[in-house]
Amino acid sequence: MKIKAAIEKIPGGMMVVPLVLGAMINTFAPQALQIGGFTTALFKNGAAPLIGAFLLCMGAGISFKAAPQALLQGGTITLTKLLIAMALGLGVEHLFGAEGIFGLTGLAIIAAVSNSNGGLYAALVGEFGNERDVGAISILSLNDGPFFTMIALGAAGMANIPMMALVAVLVPLLVGMLLGNLDHQMRDFLTKGGPILIPFFAFALGAGINLEMLLQGGVAGVLLGVLTTFVGGFFNIKADRLVGGSGIAGAAASSTAGNAVATPLAIAQADPSLASVAAAAAPLIAASVITTAILTPILTSWVAKRNAAKGAVVEKTA
Repeated sequence: MKIKAAIEKIPGGMMVVPLVLGAMINTFAPQALQIGGFTTALFKNGAAPLIGAFLLCMGAGISFKAAPQALLQGGTITLTKLLIAMALGLGVEHLFGAEGIFGLTGLAIIAAVSNSNGGLYAALVGEFGNERDVGAISILSLNDGPFFTMIALGAAGMANIPMMALVAVLVPLLVGMLLGNLDHQMRDFLTKGGPILIPFFAFALGAGINLEMLLQGGVAGVLLGVLTTFVGGFFNIKADRLVGGSGIAGAAASSTAGNAVATPLAIAQADPSLASVAAAAAPLIAASVITTAILTPILTSWVAKRNAAKGAVVEKTA
């Protein structure tokens, strides 16, 4: 059986398939994950430590000597994603209050739009992009997780985020960066472990999702995914091209990462007053993860084909 090949045919499959599988088991047979021991520790309660290990492994791949253009490209796209997420989220919060509109809240928008699926990005730029686009992941990986969302909410006054909560998110990433830059063998060893962890924490994240909640917020979640890929993607592509890129990196970054589903939980732990809003945001973000995993490859492929068509026209006129 070619299980791995079948999963990888789905865009972002190593994240999306375990996430959906975990959600299905949690919805229809939740007791299966509550038998205790290693089973519950890994498949039900393992998301936080697994994500911490993932950040450490991927941090090892962030080189202090990364090419300046890749840093510029990745930094520009990352900053653009954060600013657009804040503008959209704060706009909804200001106009419609904490409850948002059509089920979309400021928290859900900021968490989904500011975050991107690093695995999906790597796969897409590996297929359609160049070495500079691939190198940009060294910076783009920083928006994987709740760190930037917590900064955005804290800066906007939408949440009271203690400084140590921000530091705690960064520590695994910084430890990985230190190890990876001190020893190239450690870098190779750790970065190989990052992708292996994705399906495990994706399943654990899914095991915290009830599909009944997902269905209740399904339309709003799909709308959030469309907003992330096409509205956020429009600005990401523009920012990418502004610093000399082709737009492919910007398009490939226009997704919501699976671990963004855990962001509301992290926010609620840092600011308990947002617990109810965070609980409502989680299923919307989960729907956005699935929606963007489908739409982002379509957008990236379109940008690549458009670039190829323009290149062909230039060659003919030259």
